[in-house]
Amino acid sequence: MTRYSFRRERKSELAGLRRLRAFTMPDVHAFCENIPQAIREFEKRFKMCQETLEGIGFDKENYELAVRFTKEFYDENKDFIELLLKLHGKPALVEIWDRRAFYFVLKYEFNIVDALDKCSALSTDQIDIENADRYGIQYINEDGKKENVIILHCSPSGAIERVIYALLEKEYLKEKSGGTPEFPLWLSPTQVRIIPVSDDYLEFAQDLMNKFIQEKVRVDVDDRVMTVQKRVRDAELEWVPFTLVVGGREKKEGKLTVRLRSEDSKEVKMEFKGLVERIKDQTKDKPFKKLSLPNMLSKRPVFLG
Repeated sequence: MTRYSFRRERKSELAGLRRLRAFTMPDVHAFCENIPQAIREFEKRFKMCQETLEGIGFDKENYELAVRFTKEFYDENKDFIELLLKLHGKPALVEIWDRRAFYFVLKYEFNIVDALDKCSALSTDQIDIENADRYGIQYINEDGKKENVIILHCSPSGAIERVIYALLEKEYLKEKSGGTPEFPLWLSPTQVRIIPVSDDYLEFAQDLMNKFIQEKVRVDVDDRVMTVQKRVRDAELEWVPFTLVVGGREKKEGKLTVRLRSEDSKEVKMEFKGLVERIKDQTKDKPFKKLSLPNMLSKRPVFLG
């Protein structure tokens, strides 16, 4: 392959990757009449991005704000820049350009700083004053004349892969500082794991599992031939939020012994209804997907190596 053809093929490959990346980014575009309207919409979307990240499982302590704008925009909209910083509520990185180098006059990013001190963007928004002219995106004003719109480019959360990476990094840093890592309950692959103390209570565990399934809870039963301690340990390694060890007492009394990962594996007694209500309260307004693996752990594939 000649050097020229290699470069051409490589350029085509990179273009394809950029298109793929664009498809995986959630984008929310808005067309505005002018800069004042764009600023009003920008503030709403800034708050929306904060709420989106909070809904995923981040709070303001988990991400940093970077704001970039031209000096001309700052001189004309200083109060608005200060408002964004106040909404963030902690120190931020601010970059001011003497002249516009890109298509936008204002851009911000909410960034996750990972365990290697590497910065990666989650949410972002931009006030674009250039691309409407380039692509002929116009509106008819009150005088019947065509004018270019102002475009806002917003990604409320970043790509799915970036969000998962950020959650994992956040929990790794939490573990490093002595905390217990965990996924948000709505995202946990298994929300409840049931561990029968012996085969005598396997049927009881399965009946309990079916009740959880009817309530749209992702649940599985660890029916493997192992000690209870080993199965509890495996549940901890898999970050299972609620682990239930069931035996004669639970079957007789109707109360469940629940191991709470969010409270450093503290054990509490709960009724089935109470546990379901707790799960639904923490997962309300969140998407639900059924467990994608067999509910019985003994029927799952085992990977060796």
